[in-house]
Amino acid sequence: MKKVLVIAGPTAAGKTAFSLRCAREFNAEIISGDSIQVYRGMDIGSGKVTAEEMGDIPHHLIDILEPDEPYSVSDFQKAVRHEIDTADGLRIICGGTGLYLKACLYDYEFLPEEETEGQDASLAQYSTEELYRLLQETDPVQAEKIHPNNRRRIERTLTIYRRTGQRQSDIVARQEHRMLYDAFIAGCTMPRDVLYARINARVEGMFENGLEEEVRGLLARGIGFDAPGMKGIGYREWQSYFQGECTREEVKEAIQKNSRHFAKRQYTWLNHQMPVHWFDITDSEDTDRILKEIRTWYGQHCI
Repeated sequence: MKKVLVIAGPTAAGKTAFSLRCAREFNAEIISGDSIQVYRGMDIGSGKVTAEEMGDIPHHLIDILEPDEPYSVSDFQKAVRHEIDTADGLRIICGGTGLYLKACLYDYEFLPEEETEGQDASLAQYSTEELYRLLQETDPVQAEKIHPNNRRRIERTLTIYRRTGQRQSDIVARQEHRMLYDAFIAGCTMPRDVLYARINARVEGMFENGLEEEVRGLLARGIGFDAPGMKGIGYREWQSYFQGECTREEVKEAIQKNSRHFAKRQYTWLNHQMPVHWFDITDSEDTDRILKEIRTWYGQHCI
């Protein structure tokens, strides 16, 4: 199996700097796992690596789409696997949600888009309660995983069944949850209070560096808040501001709060779903330890 180094962890945990350090040591190229950094013109709010930071390290899946173009976990899976499978040397995946990483590294199966594009229009005539009862009849296993009031997910599961004749739970069960690559997942962590302080400071820096102007520029280009790129933290919080419903300071506080909550969810997901080698990136000895483990995994002697 091809080797893949993954640098995971919560937002603002120092993944970019550590991935660059590893890329230089192992002569590797970096694949961005971030679902917003794929969009051109969305630099400050996404924390996109700068050209100066990149230096001579090639980066992939950055600035490949316009903000109003869709980008799904299936798109990410295909693109990353192509980068890994066609690479001559080591690839490093930096960042990304747990779901995106797992879909790429494991034997996740997606239905063809043409079979499930959009929802089955005939489902609109039913109440959410009626749809949930129908889901319980057609796919009781999946019904246990979906909240009875989550109409969108209920319709999605019923649409898959109606268009393909397959129950979503059966599709999931066919997968072995098997890792497709020899992946080493290094998880950047630090004391929670330190991380939250870094998140708050990072957002302050975004505002100082012109985040509001970046959002204004996107709106001037015709990129509305319903665009896929504008759904990310750091962008969606501005909608109320531009509608005159809140202040600039309230936007900042909302971005900080949502970023902290997202970091907590990232920790929880990674801890339960993937074999992460955690290390305290603020501790030089612990960072040296994880680098030694990575070198051993990669088959390289300490430099």
